[in-house]
Amino acid sequence: MSANALRILSTSLQSNTCTILTLPFRLSAANYRFPPFNHQLNSCTSLSHLKLVHALIITTGSRYNFLLSTKLISLYANFSSTMDYARKLFDNMSQRDVFLWNTLIRGYSDLGPCHEALILYKNMHNSCFLPDDYTFPFVLRSCAVILASWEGRQVHCNVIKLGFNLDMIVQTALLSMYAQCGDTFSMERASAEMSWRNIVSWTALIAGYVQNGLFSQGLTVFEDMVRSGTQPNSVTLISVLPACSGLGFLNLGKLIHAYGLKLGLDSDITLTNALIALYGKCGNLHTARLLFDGMPVKNLVSWNAMIATYEQNNAGRDAIKLFRRMLCERVQYDYISILSVISACTSLGALGTGKWLHELVKRKQFETNISVMNALIDMYGKCGYIELAKDVFEKLHHRNVVSWTSIIGACASHGHVDDALKLFSKMKEEGIKPNSFTFTSVLTACRHSGLVEEGKKHFDSMAGDYSIVPCVEQCACMVDLLGRAGCLLEAYEFIRQMPVAPDSGVWGALLGACRIHGNVELAELVTEQLSQLDPQTSAPYILMSHVYAEAGRWEDVVRLRNLMEERELRKVPGRSSVEANKRFHTFLAGLRSQPSWATQ
Repeated sequence: MSANALRILSTSLQSNTCTILTLPFRLSAANYRFPPFNHQLNSCTSLSHLKLVHALIITTGSRYNFLLSTKLISLYANFSSTMDYARKLFDNMSQRDVFLWNTLIRGYSDLGPCHEALILYKNMHNSCFLPDDYTFPFVLRSCAVILASWEGRQVHCNVIKLGFNLDMIVQTALLSMYAQCGDTFSMERASAEMSWRNIVSWTALIAGYVQNGLFSQGLTVFEDMVRSGTQPNSVTLISVLPACSGLGFLNLGKLIHAYGLKLGLDSDITLTNALIALYGKCGNLHTARLLFDGMPVKNLVSWNAMIATYEQNNAGRDAIKLFRRMLCERVQYDYISILSVISACTSLGALGTGKWLHELVKRKQFETNISVMNALIDMYGKCGYIELAKDVFEKLHHRNVVSWTSIIGACASHGHVDDALKLFSKMKEEGIKPNSFTFTSVLTACRHSGLVEEGKKHFDSMAGDYSIVPCVEQCACMVDLLGRAGCLLEAYEFIRQMPVAPDSGVWGALLGACRIHGNVELAELVTEQLSQLDPQTSAPYILMSHVYAEAGRWEDVVRLRNLMEERELRKVPGRSSVEANKRFHTFLAGLRSQPSWATQ
């Protein structure tokens, strides 16, 4: 290397704003062979600084030093957003050890793609290197991320074969892998093999149950953990709170909240976010907002949790208002923020705000996110703008079952029956398997146009062709279809033979058909069924009074009205809303003045 090149390199390093890379020695011929790079490497805090030191290592001829190369690979795995640099160094090394293999596997486990970690694990075996207790946790984590349960079982066999099945860290990694793959039976077996549990393994087991919807089991394990004397941390509480919201146990959630305060975890932002979600899902908007407003520092998850809380509790106006405030405070939103606000617009019928959100989607380049685009299709469809819904659908490069179901439902709900059925046929031609929601949309199209035989064919194909057990939604569509066509007795027999218990929606569909066709006797029978299902609902009595009135049986009309007064049943007034100039105006039937709510 020329003296001029060395001088330039030294000047470049010393002039760097990061003083930790300034060489603490004078460059001389004696230093070129044995440069003290270990100190420089340990002082690196960014990828650019690491590259500078790496350049000096190469120019001084030390790149073949095994220890330096190992150190470089480890640091590249820490500082880089990808594993490209580390992998190139690894592939060019003639000498390797288990630590080096583990370093690269860990890097892929952290940064992805995780399947590369599994390939390296296999190559490690083929190169006659045996994995150790440091290898398995990262390999198992990679299996969990990509839901590679079969590969995870193979790794489990190697764990047992090499005698690491009693290692606590490896056991916890196995438990977490099975949990994330949805195999709770194997998760329980892995847990049973533990001679003792630490805070990490307890938390992993709780999270495993809760993530797979086994909320009661998760709460039981949490109780066992507390009884064992193991003090939970914030991650434990975050893992158990969804079980409380899933079961609607708000009081238990409050106790866990108080326990967190007692442990001094009230400043943990992630735990506060989880608590906002808990109170929101249990309908306690006031407490959720108090927690949100009381946060000294909010992250994106905090905003998303509060917006979702409003949207899930039919407070769409507040969700939109909070999103606008989020923009004013220059908080960077993500696709989750957009999804919640689009859903709020859908429930409100807020087309103007929905179009504005569509522009934000384009500006943020979320058009490749299929969940966002599906939400837009649904929003435009439910706002009655079928052409805009079709336009979004046609521009999708990839369509899943939700995309097809959304556009079919949009067409069906607004009387575009031919389009809905054609789209359903095209969906099947493209190999997309319909789900129960798809059939609800198709049956809705059939009942809107009186296509009885077509509806029967699709209803039968649910179980016959797709092994889908009909739910009450599909059954209600069939009852309405038969009832509108005048097949009242067939509809009644259909209800009696339903694979699920009929609800008020099913009986209500038949009662509406009885009114259309003037069948008083059957209407009385249906009203009796509805009054048993929900004695406090006035709708069946009101509808039955209309049936009596149209049949000229005024004494029965008076009798029903007196019965409603005795039971203190009141008709819920109709409600509608319209958006104008970023304000929502709500109209209630019977009122002369209507309140309005601003969204900003």
